[in-house]
Amino acid sequence: MTTQKYKDMVEQRTKMTLQEWTEQAEVKEKDIYRFLHNLKGTAGTVGLPDVEQFAEDTLPYFMESSLKSWSVEEWGDYLYPLIPLFNVHSLAASSSVKALDKKGPAETLTQNDILLIDDDVELVAYLKESLERQNYYVSIALSAERGLKIFYETKPDLILLDILLPDKSGIEVLNQIIGKAKKERIPIIIISGEYSKAMQMQAYSLGVMDFLPKPVDIDLFLVLIKNRFQLKREWQESIIVDDLTGAFNRKHFNQVMKQLIGDFKRTNRVFSLALIDLDYFKNVNDTYGHLIGDEVLQGFSELVKNSIRLEDTFCRYGGEEFAVFLPHTDAESAMLVIQRIQERFAATDFFAKNEIFHVTISSGISEVTDAENIADKLIEEADQALYASKHAGRNQTTLYSDHLSTTKKHSVLNVIVVDDDTLIRRIVTSQFAIWEPENIAEVKVSSYANGLDFLQSDWYAVDEKYIILLDGVMPDLDGVEVLERIRKTYPEVNILVIMLTGRNNQADIVHALQMGADDYVVKPVHMPELLSRIERLAHRFLF
Repeated sequence: MTTQKYKDMVEQRTKMTLQEWTEQAEVKEKDIYRFLHNLKGTAGTVGLPDVEQFAEDTLPYFMESSLKSWSVEEWGDYLYPLIPLFNVHSLAASSSVKALDKKGPAETLTQNDILLIDDDVELVAYLKESLERQNYYVSIALSAERGLKIFYETKPDLILLDILLPDKSGIEVLNQIIGKAKKERIPIIIISGEYSKAMQMQAYSLGVMDFLPKPVDIDLFLVLIKNRFQLKREWQESIIVDDLTGAFNRKHFNQVMKQLIGDFKRTNRVFSLALIDLDYFKNVNDTYGHLIGDEVLQGFSELVKNSIRLEDTFCRYGGEEFAVFLPHTDAESAMLVIQRIQERFAATDFFAKNEIFHVTISSGISEVTDAENIADKLIEEADQALYASKHAGRNQTTLYSDHLSTTKKHSVLNVIVVDDDTLIRRIVTSQFAIWEPENIAEVKVSSYANGLDFLQSDWYAVDEKYIILLDGVMPDLDGVEVLERIRKTYPEVNILVIMLTGRNNQADIVHALQMGADDYVVKPVHMPELLSRIERLAHRFLF
């Protein structure tokens, strides 16, 4: 997408606004503040760095809360120098809005996820920005409770943990997560202003990988993070068994798939692939806790391993999703095996909170054929059959057939943009109109010019999923106030909120995160980064 038309629109809107103000006796200071605030974010987004810098430098002279009115002579001295800047487009500046391949954001899903648990807001914002410049994805938790929630829901690749937290100590957090982190091979690095020898010894004895004192040397810090991820990759490459469940891992899954397809091409011996998903597993974690959830995963894995042949291969495909390879077995025979597992597991008793509960599974099965002997195709077919089982009510097994290929997995994501800047809304919504994220069948995009119109609209439907891009500074109703009403009124499980902020005041960021924002993006918006964030968040609660 070219940004020139948007640059022209910014220039036209700026000149029109100044012309309208010239014809007025006075202009309210809060209107000048809002004009500069919006101009800063928009100019940076469309690739007008000189205009962006001017707006940023001029903004401190005005206050949003001021009741003062300015005459044309007063505000003109500050704003008229804007006009010639539109004729100066620095060749060194590249546009923040880039043309996107329809599958572009999916590539960034290979980024390493870092969970940062620390209530030092200035440090958090600085580390987040520094890490994301290195192509890491950072989730922020300003409290132990929030950090534990993100840890169990997302399984980050690395954890940065402070010792002093507002609700409980980092050592308490460490004690709670270290067992699971070790099993999942998630490195934990302590970053703390309290770094006595006794504290470091305690942390190391519990199993942390590194202990860094504050203040942080950012250059050494970034090299250390890169080093730890390289080490983690070496671990993963040397291990083929999932520690928690005892099933083979995704690496071994890929190896077995390659071997079986090669064998089929040489000998024409068929094999089947079953993908299995535990039904409503998130409810188990939310209701009984993640330790009980781990017990359910372990119980299921033990049952499967006792139900299949020696030549079959059982793998943990990801999260609560598993796979079974059945060599020399057609799809109908494989279905008998999986149905037997399904019936036995549904009858298995699990115990928690002085009650008995049960968990079921849904499955999809595909069979290698002459026409479709490609790994990705087999997985896609099994996945479509699995979705058909879920769509039909779960607790059942479906064989892949040709008619399923015409029915795409219909996962819908609602994206709502709430921003009083017309141009920002137009840019963002136009990008989403051509966006085709992986495994999401439909993206519905809508936008609102202010928080009141959004809240008073009929935007919410039960059981649908939403990601809301919410501007922090809007007239009448501040973005944080809108966020607060969302969290009080609607179930959090269905709604993720990304705050859009152009403010340098870190207090605004911390307040939004404390009120329940899932992430924030500082204007000017870089669209590939924003789409990458949304795709990650979407996969967190859609699948």
